Amino acid sequence: MRYQLELFLTALGFFTRIPIPGWVPFSTDRLNHAARFFPWVGIVVGVAGAAVFWFARQWLPASLSVILSMAATIRLTGAFHEDGFADTCDGLGGGWDKTQALTIMKDSRIGSYGAAGLVLMLLAKAAALVEIAAHGTPGAITAMIAGHALSRFASTSLIHTLVYVREDETSKSKPLARQLSDMELVVAGLGGLAPLLLLGWIEVVGGGVAVLIVTWWAARLFKRRLGGYTGDCLGAAQQGTELACYIGILVAWNSI
Repeated sequence: MRYQLELFLTALGFFTRIPIPGWVPFSTDRLNHAARFFPWVGIVVGVAGAAVFWFARQWLPASLSVILSMAATIRLTGAFHEDGFADTCDGLGGGWDKTQALTIMKDSRIGSYGAAGLVLMLLAKAAALVEIAAHGTPGAITAMIAGHALSRFASTSLIHTLVYVREDETSKSKPLARQLSDMELVVAGLGGLAPLLLLGWIEVVGGGVAVLIVTWWAARLFKRRLGGYTGDCLGAAQQGTELACYIGILVAWNSI
C-alpha cells in the first residue's frame, strides 16, 4: 500500500506543481509505473479548479469564475498539457513527414499553428464551461472534476495502445514510454471513470461518447502521422478529450 501511495505522490509531483514529501523516493522506473495514477491526479486538479470556480462564483459572474478556474488549473499543472497541445499543433500542422514533425515538436518556441490552436482550445473550453454553468453551479463543478479525470484516462490509454516514437533520452516524457500492463490500465480506469458517478446518465453518455470518439481519432492520427505517440501527443489528447467531454455534455442536454 505504501508503494502505491509513493507512486501516486510521484505522479502528483511530475504532473503538477504540488510539492511532495521528501521521503518519497524517485527513479525513472517509479515514474514509469506511476503513469497508472495520471487520472487520479486529474481528480486532484479537477477538484482544485472546481473549488476556485465555486469560491469565485459567490461574488463573480460565471464567465469570470470559469476563467479564474482555468487559470488555477493551468498554474497548478504548469501548463504541462497546454504546452503539449501547442507543440502537437505545430508539429502536425507544419511537418510534412514524421522526422520533420518530431523536430518541430521538440522546438521550445511556439509557432503559428500552436498559438492559434492553443487560443482556440482555451476559448472553446471556457465557452463550454460557461454554458454548462448556466444550468447551475453544481453541474459545472461535477463536469470539471469528471472532465479532468476522464481526459487523463483517455490520454493514459494511448500509452497502453500505441508505441513511443522518440528515441532521444533527453525527452522529459521518456520515463512514460513503457506500455502499461492490464492491471495498471485498470487502476487508471478506476481513477478516470469514478468521477462519472457525480454526473447523471445523460451527461455520462454524452461526455463519454465524445471522449471515446476523440480518443479514437487522436490514436489514428498519431499512428498515421508519427507511428505512435510522444509526450506532447499525450498532452494534446488530454486537452482535446477534456473539451470533448464538456461539448458532449452540452450536446446531450440539447438532444433531450
